[in-house]
Amino acid sequence: MPNYRTLRDPNAEYTMRDLSSETMELTADRGPRDVEITDVQTTMVDGNYPWILVRVYTDAGLVGTGESYWGGGDDAIIERMAPFLIGENPLDIDRLYEHLIQKMSGEGSISGKVISAISGIEIALHDVAGKILELPAYQLVGGKYRDEVRVYCDLHTEDEANPVACADEGERVVEELGYDAIKFDLDVPSGHEKDRANRHLRGPEIDHKVEIVRQVTERVGDRADVAFDCHWSFSAGSAKRLARELEAYDVWWLEDPVPPENHDVQQEVTQSTTTPITVGENVYRTHGQRRLIENQSIDIIAPDLPRVGGMRETRKIADLADLYYVPVAMHNVSSPIGTMASAQVAAAIPNSLALEYHSYQLGWWEDLVEEDGLIENGRMEVPEKPGLGLTLDLDAVEEHMVEGETLFDEA
Repeated sequence: MPNYRTLRDPNAEYTMRDLSSETMELTADRGPRDVEITDVQTTMVDGNYPWILVRVYTDAGLVGTGESYWGGGDDAIIERMAPFLIGENPLDIDRLYEHLIQKMSGEGSISGKVISAISGIEIALHDVAGKILELPAYQLVGGKYRDEVRVYCDLHTEDEANPVACADEGERVVEELGYDAIKFDLDVPSGHEKDRANRHLRGPEIDHKVEIVRQVTERVGDRADVAFDCHWSFSAGSAKRLARELEAYDVWWLEDPVPPENHDVQQEVTQSTTTPITVGENVYRTHGQRRLIENQSIDIIAPDLPRVGGMRETRKIADLADLYYVPVAMHNVSSPIGTMASAQVAAAIPNSLALEYHSYQLGWWEDLVEEDGLIENGRMEVPEKPGLGLTLDLDAVEEHMVEGETLFDEA
């Protein structure tokens, strides 16, 4: 494996907008808040997604933990960026975020894996900053609107295309686990497909998806809100036809019905129906979300915090959405670390609707941290402890690491 910390990038070396503390001539004595970053490390955990955990180490002996959006590449990019952080004060979260954006501009820092990698670092900075200042992370992003955050559970069955099986699982989770908000996938095979490449839904396919919605919503009734996810699968015309058919049912929202790149098409679909449309997990930073919100191309915005840019960037998106009276339902497929980072922001914004939980079938999800009872009866309590309020269980992390991975250092 190459040494990513020593890779040469002329853009990073000669950028005119270098925001390092040295270039910015930040020399004021901060007293006990004069803390320096000494290292940045990652470890990948093999959960129901490959979770990338990030640690920022300081000379104060305090360590911050964050999480990047899952999958390959982020760990190498974080290694690439570590030299830009070492020696910096972790309390300067905004400046360090912009510093990394600028340093990595030649390597794609407007979207994608670079932003996801920066997100993981940014979350870890909030965690360690909270520990230095002895404040919970929600206090660093604006204070508290709520003590606990509503959580919606993303559900799956062994027979996801069977409407009755979906209804059975929805009822079980509501009754046994106490959730009052759930979500199912609608981009499931119906058996009526003729061509999987053209995104077109035939009549029988739409009928099958409507039947899933009918069975689940009627079975659950008013005991829970129910959303449905399409994962960017359908053409504009098919999405509009499907959304119109669903207007007769109590659908909380229809998520990502069309591919994410063309926001004009997204606007057309959303404004063609009274079925609420939710989009946002596959769009990066406030700049990426801006047109969706300003053009009223969505009814609900769904940024994924460890992917979109981190905690403060998600707060900025929520503030922009609030100008248009749009609620925020954060997408989330993270470990407890990324989930709690999202909950901390959800506690601090007025327009939080719900936060996704995607690991209800993974028996050891909560084992990664020392704290217990993170989600109870569909609610996640926001801790008053400094930072994110979670402590990694390194033995559990090591037990569940991706094959070939190494554990990062202890605090």
